[in-house]
Amino acid sequence: MSSEVALDAIARDTGAGKFQVAVQVAGVALMLDEPVSVGGMGSGPTPYQMLASALAACTTMTLRVYALQKGWPVTGIRTLAGHQRQAGVQPADLFTRRIEIEGALDDTQRARLLEIADRCPVHRTLTGGARVETELADAAAPTEPAAAHAADLEHAIRDA
Repeated sequence: MSSEVALDAIARDTGAGKFQVAVQVAGVALMLDEPVSVGGMGSGPTPYQMLASALAACTTMTLRVYALQKGWPVTGIRTLAGHQRQAGVQPADLFTRRIEIEGALDDTQRARLLEIADRCPVHRTLTGGARVETELADAAAPTEPAAAHAADLEHAIRDA
């Protein structure tokens, strides 16, 4: 596995239901699950909804940065995204986006923003493909809480 890649997202099964997973990423904790209709608890977004969220967020960020660089009068951007699997079609996964842009833009500017949307890094990853490297590792030993570690350090150097 590529050692220089940071493993930023941590998912841990909760033991509650067969799909519910607690995720930590960038200091934020959230629950992912599947709908009740497929055996989940419906306690959070599905993994595909999170992937669609990443596409929507990245698209909005990309358009905002571009509009700011151009000095265009964009007052708001909202991107809606969804995912579906289509049997008998290749590729079977389809992500759909709807981009709403507020501001006094002409048709040329709006068309350019639509082109720029396809340059968002998540869009490029989804359309260009990605590699996934996986390794199996032993469960890590529980780490000592930071406060306990600091107390141990203080104790260790007190008599030095």
